[in-house]
Amino acid sequence: MSSVKSIYDFQPLDKAGKPFNFSKLKGKVVLIVNTASKCGFTPQFEGLEKLYKEIKAAHPNDFEIIGFPCNQFGEQDPGSNDEIQSFCQLNYGVSFPVLGKVNVNGKPKGSTTKGEDAEDEVWTWLKKEKPGLLGLQRVKWNFEKFLIGRDGKVKSRYWSATKPETLKDPILKELATSAKA
Repeated sequence: MSSVKSIYDFQPLDKAGKPFNFSKLKGKVVLIVNTASKCGFTPQFEGLEKLYKEIKAAHPNDFEIIGFPCNQFGEQDPGSNDEIQSFCQLNYGVSFPVLGKVNVNGKPKGSTTKGEDAEDEVWTWLKKEKPGLLGLQRVKWNFEKFLIGRDGKVKSRYWSATKPETLKDPILKELATSAKA
């Protein structure tokens, strides 16, 4: 993990279990969100989709939202990757990429014992780059958000109750101020 310089060094698995190469996001501003289908914050999918469409319309090649389903908080995303995709599309019209289900907390990859699920490497890195309250490196609940600049570095972290519409200005500011990588 020490050789990781930016988000572009990762290849998490997509909904089909194939590598999603983050290097194709180089030069873009990216909002990463851990999602769940059965959470009190699930209606944020609507706000995220609205934000996505609005910013993509003005900056079609410069912005992306990436969703990471997670079932670690109250087992609020128990479905398969296909079921999660269908839910997001049918209920909220989600058009941004929603990848395969991950653990956002846990033991780092390579340090787990038999039967334990490893924390996804992307999330290990995100939390290390931008720790939460009191320096804690844990995600507290579903719909925590990380804003990544064009340089692939974490710029901001937002807790679950942060409404997507409040992120428009920070995203636009990052689009305006960061130079293409």
